[in-house]
Amino acid sequence: MPDTEYAVAAVLVTAAVTWALRALPFAALAPLRASSTVRYLSTRMPAGVMIILVVYCLPDLPMTEARTVAPLAALTVTVGLHLWRRNALLSILGGTAVHVLLTSALLT
Repeated sequence: MPDTEYAVAAVLVTAAVTWALRALPFAALAPLRASSTVRYLSTRMPAGVMIILVVYCLPDLPMTEARTVAPLAALTVTVGLHLWRRNALLSILGGTAVHVLLTSALLT
């Protein structure tokens, strides 16, 4: 069994490394909060992420099957809600709800 000094030192080093790893992102991001680039990206990234998801997910969708209705309707609702309200949370929740309801209705 290791001696007491070794165990205490190991716990202290572990605690220091854990604290530093948790504090590092906040310390590194503090100067970036006033950056014009970060402000620009924060306004443009939600739409960019949605476009990437659509391009990634929809090409493999079979357009001749009935199960295609759910994702396309959910996409339409998501885009429509976002253009109408400009609220990402409402858009995502609305599109998800439509997708879940249509998928469960089509599968039963």
